[in-house]
Amino acid sequence: MAYQTILEFATTGRGTRDITGAVAQVVAQSGIECGLVQVFVQHTSCSLTITENASPDVRRDLETVVKRLAPDGDPAYRHDEEGPDDMSAHARSVLTDTGLTVPVGGGRLLLGTWQGIYLWEHRTAPHRRKVVVTVL
Repeated sequence: MAYQTILEFATTGRGTRDITGAVAQVVAQSGIECGLVQVFVQHTSCSLTITENASPDVRRDLETVVKRLAPDGDPAYRHDEEGPDDMSAHARSVLTDTGLTVPVGGGRLLLGTWQGIYLWEHRTAPHRRKVVVTVL
């Protein structure tokens, strides 16, 4: 048995957005008690991550790390059609990931106490992002 839906989220620009509740709601609607949920973002300049859900400092610090690894406007980049954050957003997406899998038990996400699922926008401008959630 499988259940699938596409969620859409508006971002406010670079940063993280907690989507744990929305994914948990899809799991509950699926009626699947034991299995997996696969979450996939249909874009190349944002990503998904599971990280600390208690302290926002963790997410701010992660932004600092990826800023060092993939800085905006690096003169070595060739791809910059959409501005100085264009190629850095693609690099950040590759360094993180566009999909993740979480176990489901008792009809709910089996995340750890301090874990949350986040949509991580890597562009500086707001965007609308589609996330495919598949419960198996």
